[in-house]
Amino acid sequence: MPAQNPLRGIKVLDLTRLLPGPMCTLHLADMGAEVIKIEEPITGDYARRMPPVQIENSSFFLAVNRNKCSVTLDLTKHEGKNIFLKLSETSDVIVEGFRPGVVAKLGIDYEIIKNINPKIIYCSITGYGQTGPYRNKAGHDINYCGYTGILKPEKDSKRPSIPNFQIADIAGGALNAAMAILAALVFQKTTDKGQYLDISMMDGVLAHSTTSLAGLNYKDADILTGRLACYNIYETADSRFIALGALEFKFWKLFCETIERDHLIPFHLVFGKEARKVYDEIASIFKINTLAHWMNIFQDVDCCISPVLPLNESLNNEQVQARNMVVNHNHTSDGNVIQFALPIKSSGFNFKIRKPAPLLGEDTEKILISAGYTKKEIDDFRTKNIIK
Repeated sequence: MPAQNPLRGIKVLDLTRLLPGPMCTLHLADMGAEVIKIEEPITGDYARRMPPVQIENSSFFLAVNRNKCSVTLDLTKHEGKNIFLKLSETSDVIVEGFRPGVVAKLGIDYEIIKNINPKIIYCSITGYGQTGPYRNKAGHDINYCGYTGILKPEKDSKRPSIPNFQIADIAGGALNAAMAILAALVFQKTTDKGQYLDISMMDGVLAHSTTSLAGLNYKDADILTGRLACYNIYETADSRFIALGALEFKFWKLFCETIERDHLIPFHLVFGKEARKVYDEIASIFKINTLAHWMNIFQDVDCCISPVLPLNESLNNEQVQARNMVVNHNHTSDGNVIQFALPIKSSGFNFKIRKPAPLLGEDTEKILISAGYTKKEIDDFRTKNIIK
């Protein structure tokens, strides 16, 4: 029988909005942490209304805020700040995503919190970090990728392409923050000491560009962006696409033998005009038949080849289904919600959706009562618009 969720008993106050912070706290919540999402009383997280809206809430919001509670709190008012400080006394982690200096102006920054809770782990997720000349600049994923060499020109074009995945937000922000918080929790449990975590999405995406860095001073080293025939995308007769990743010679050799082009075997890792010639020959072969035909040909050929699927087909892919990566969950106001499971399989615990994404402020009264506030005090906060 799997043990209890690994982060059970950990309380997280989540001040973040949109994607990087909520995705970070989603992983913590899925692993059992009590995540209390602190939202502005009127509009809440901006993502609640980000198109497409399912019924009352954005499909995106519903997907990244399950297993969390929602508390509305006006942090610009003195009483709202004091409520947050009281909640902080018994919390393990605080995650915020404002621009540098905002939480200090609100009176809820790390320097304030650590005086009432020395064990607190306080994580700030920003575009450019708390220091440096860009610290106060506005930005989104496309900007952080633009600064760090991630946006590459499309094949045979000078125009960079925009990835269909928020690389900086997720890899640079959400995952780095979650990793840092988990490390800090281990330190906290062994030393009783908290710490401040400064997570920059620009730093994070740059630090993971190791293959680009390795080839910085070598003309032909940028091999994973379409310069090699053995690592490329090919169009089929029905305007579908195939991804070939035969970087190792054994895979390339098997691929060439399967398409009956043994004369191409010596031209594995070639560049420039040679690579173009090999690419064109393979491209002409794939254009003869459909994607289904080629997938049938390569079904039992282990040479790193796959179809390029749109997301709707990916959701029904046999491997995705076998790994139970797509889950459906009924939401109170929005009906059936399709979302991804936690991408971690563990012998220690089983992932499950314990609670759908919360309605705005639905847990406010319950959380404040558990913090020691009386019903009369809570009604007074509501009258003053401190809470919804």
